[in-house]
Amino acid sequence: MTRARTNVPPAGGGRQQQPPRPPARRPQHPAQRPPARNQNQPPPRNPAPPRPAQKPAAQQPQAQPKSTQPSKGSFGRAVGSMALATLISRITGFLWKLMLAIAVGLGAINDSFTVANTLPNIVFEMLLGGVLASVVVPLLVRAQDDPDGGVAYTNRLLTVGLTLLAVGTVIATAAAPFLTSVLVDDSTGRANTELVTAFAYLLLPEIFFYGLFALLTAILNAKHVFGPTAWAPVVNNIVVMLTIGIYAIVPGEISLNPVRMGDAKLLILGIGVTLGILVQSFMLVPALRRIGFKFRWNWGFDERLKEFGGLALWIIGYVAISQIGYVISTRVLTAGAPGGAAIYSYAWLLLQLPYGVIGVSLLTAIMPRLSRAAADGDDRKLITDLSYASRLSAVILVPISAVLTVTGASIGVVLFSHGESNTVQAARLGESLAVSAFGLLPYALVMLQLRVFYAMKDARTPTLIMVVMTAVKVPLLYMCEAVLAPEHVVIGVMMINSLSFVVGAVLGQVWLWLRLGHLKTKRVVGVTLFSIFGGGLGVAAGLAVSSLLSGILPDAATPRALLSLFIEGTVAGVVSFGVLVALKVEELKPATAKITRLIRRR
Repeated sequence: MTRARTNVPPAGGGRQQQPPRPPARRPQHPAQRPPARNQNQPPPRNPAPPRPAQKPAAQQPQAQPKSTQPSKGSFGRAVGSMALATLISRITGFLWKLMLAIAVGLGAINDSFTVANTLPNIVFEMLLGGVLASVVVPLLVRAQDDPDGGVAYTNRLLTVGLTLLAVGTVIATAAAPFLTSVLVDDSTGRANTELVTAFAYLLLPEIFFYGLFALLTAILNAKHVFGPTAWAPVVNNIVVMLTIGIYAIVPGEISLNPVRMGDAKLLILGIGVTLGILVQSFMLVPALRRIGFKFRWNWGFDERLKEFGGLALWIIGYVAISQIGYVISTRVLTAGAPGGAAIYSYAWLLLQLPYGVIGVSLLTAIMPRLSRAAADGDDRKLITDLSYASRLSAVILVPISAVLTVTGASIGVVLFSHGESNTVQAARLGESLAVSAFGLLPYALVMLQLRVFYAMKDARTPTLIMVVMTAVKVPLLYMCEAVLAPEHVVIGVMMINSLSFVVGAVLGQVWLWLRLGHLKTKRVVGVTLFSIFGGGLGVAAGLAVSSLLSGILPDAATPRALLSLFIEGTVAGVVSFGVLVALKVEELKPATAKITRLIRRR
């Protein structure tokens, strides 16, 4: 939800983004200095003698590069602060999913809610989501060179976006039964389409608030203001956790036959989750006020909206093609054993947890840098940022993938074999996570490569790459349904999903090489191979420890899984990262230096 994501004379975190071009030119015309200063500077700014006035004028151009091109230190700090917020966001998001699994189990009710809760995301992505997350920040960064700092352009973009979102939300909510029929295959009798539709009526209004959050996030990110957008989802998750708590203490059950729209628990769950998205959106309003942004409806036409429309069409095509793969995945899952859709959702959530902390934070902080480099035609800087982000992703995510591969089954049992969930379903969830962990780095690279294409205002290439990914994915999904036993379908679907991102990452790298030339590929490949080597040794060490412990650990499922998770995960993680430290991989130096400083302080 946080991926989406200027405007006016800023304050606070956005102050440095406003380029003070006119004051930078005035020193060339000494005769005109006094009147220019008197016209443009308000009285409180010390309009004093000529000599003091000349110093600020000389200093302003020096400050300008810092505002438009944040240093590596500020970039690192931005990623670090967002990583903390995103970590808490992902943990609280996972906690409410875990609470839901405990409260309702991994059966028909969870399946129905999970499918219905994906509908607002699908429609939002089809409507504007991919556009807002991909091209709005680059366009807003470029608009900051306007005489008004991009205020008019921002308001026009916001006016168009909110109008489309409002119309789309009304239409989608009215079409809830049709949308349900697209996602759910009820021919097997395993899916409850009536309950999915009932939840959909309550959850589809989220579309508007997803869009509002994405638009406001883009405005803040274009000004290098990241904190509020990273923390707002935490508040959303807290609201949902409270909702599930109320759901758990309210007596009664959700009726499945027949489904009743007036069921108290159904209304609590549907309305409470939608309320969380609403609160998340309005959490950004104070931050917008701090940078001086005030929205005004602006129905005027800007020629650059044509550019926005051209990019938007390709991105909508990208989203539409990606949703074909998702819809087929959902139909395959709902045709398998009960709980397949919920297990897939939870396994994908767990897989994305490390990416959400590292990858999303990295992308959010680096997007304005990529956009500015592309706007300036600075391919060298664009390639440098791409290479650095790719290497950083590899050294962090590959060892984490190794840990998930070793501990996946244990994670599933420890987290999900409680309440209404059973150990068999929990173990299947963990196995799905383990076999798909190899896709973590390819997924992160695909997301990074997309941002580079969009920063260059190329929305066509990502769509073509998605065509190839989907063409690989769809036949394998149908083969998975035909060949595997119903209870193993979800494991196959997760593996196929990860494989499609491997295809996308390779295609994206080749395409960027053809477009930009030298991408510092040797260095990226070298760091990635070192990371894979370390991760492989970590997996081997973890499996060896698992074999040694097999006769020692207790027989009870949850205690055994908990001990396995702790011991095997620690061994796999220490070995994986230890190999990279021993190999002196440069990209790990900032992290190891910080840990060393903390140890010395103690």
